Amino acid sequence: MQARKIDFSVKFAYGIGQAGEGMFGIGLSFFLLFYYSQILGLSPGLAASAIGIAVIVDAASDVLAGSVSDHWQSKLGRRHPFMYASFLPLSITFFLLFFPFVESETGLFLWLAVFTNVARTMMSLYHVPHIALGAEITTDINDRSALVAYRQFFSQIGSLVALVLFFLVFSPLLGEGGRFTPEAYEPWALCVACLMAITIFWSAWGTRSVIPYLPKLTSPAKTSLLSAFLHLFIDFKEVARNRNFRFLFTGVLIVYVMVGVTWTLDLYMISYFWELDDSIVLPVLIAFAVGNAAGTFASVRLFGIFGKKACLIAGALAWAFFQTLPVVLRLLGWFPENNDILTFASTETNLVMILLILIKLFQGFVTAQANVGYGSMIADVCDEHEYLTGRRQEGAFFAAVSFSAKATSGFGTVIAGLGLELIKWPTGSNIRTAADVPPETIIDLGLFYGPFIAALGFISVWFYTQYRLTPSQHAEMLVELQKRGTAS
Repeated sequence: MQARKIDFSVKFAYGIGQAGEGMFGIGLSFFLLFYYSQILGLSPGLAASAIGIAVIVDAASDVLAGSVSDHWQSKLGRRHPFMYASFLPLSITFFLLFFPFVESETGLFLWLAVFTNVARTMMSLYHVPHIALGAEITTDINDRSALVAYRQFFSQIGSLVALVLFFLVFSPLLGEGGRFTPEAYEPWALCVACLMAITIFWSAWGTRSVIPYLPKLTSPAKTSLLSAFLHLFIDFKEVARNRNFRFLFTGVLIVYVMVGVTWTLDLYMISYFWELDDSIVLPVLIAFAVGNAAGTFASVRLFGIFGKKACLIAGALAWAFFQTLPVVLRLLGWFPENNDILTFASTETNLVMILLILIKLFQGFVTAQANVGYGSMIADVCDEHEYLTGRRQEGAFFAAVSFSAKATSGFGTVIAGLGLELIKWPTGSNIRTAADVPPETIIDLGLFYGPFIAALGFISVWFYTQYRLTPSQHAEMLVELQKRGTAS
């Protein structure tokens, strides 16, 4: 591992790979349950169970991918072979998720479960080595935070591209209410799949120049399937001994449950609670991404002023606050009605849209501090682990993080689907407006989406307060690690 200057081209290539993940996330977290339930008619409980079961089972592939790549030997290094191997099968399975060859309820359930599992496994093959690579490229604190910032920025760009393509290109082709027709989803999925393949390949190819400078195994050995599973359990046990990692890990487990629920229900809230039509949906969805992108690039400076831990805690608290605010105000009768109009300079604009945009901008900005801070703090914990044990195991650490993201967001999807079943949410493409849903059911949706879920955000903050690795301690560890590297 070298403390050297990183070229912009490497930072850009490393970051752009996350755009593919951003598009992938929009497809599976934002559209998938809505597509199978409201468009294809699969019950939300079954659809959520198929997604959740597949995600939870597949989560083990993250830990395996991290452990295998930690112990891999090749001319392309430890991480790049997996990044190259993933982009084509990932893109193909993503497209097939939105192009099922079956129509029966059982067939749709099995198709959804199988292809969700395969698609997410292929993403693991790229995602875990990719984030582990970011921790290995440099030991410079600012450059490391910058890499995380690039990754988070392009994640939002990828999400934005996927949303723009759907709501400005493919949905309008079918007229108002295009989101309720399968013909809007199939060409969109094909387009997004191609863009995913391009960005992920670019990330692997564009970072190939750093391979000679990456850490090597101290005891090279060929990895068999049996030894890979053995390393899997040994590595997971070792990283779990790190106190700072345990508290960060637990905090993010809670956060990903919230993320799984909210992303799954976002399209339901937009369509039925706020009643935003296709022409005004996009600005609200973009607002969070814009705020998050701005917050990402401000994060390095803010970390220097307040510290990563403080920014992480503030970001988590602010996310929960802004998640709850508009829903609670509406339920209390203190928020404008969905058809209220704001007139400015002879121009009429939907007032709810304007307020939601402002709230999402602030929420995105502060959430970025938590996202970048968490990723950078995990990289610091990797250094602490090497300092204490003499082993670099970024793959195992980030695989555990990815495992938590998948397993708990999958659990969040199950919770969302069961919640829809509990409030007796009607399904089918004929349910297009709030008038098609009982008023009390819409109120229940708001309560579930807002106050109930956001309360978990406040709980997660306690775990973040238990993180004890200070910047001065980390700096001393890096000096010692540099001495060890020079001596060896």
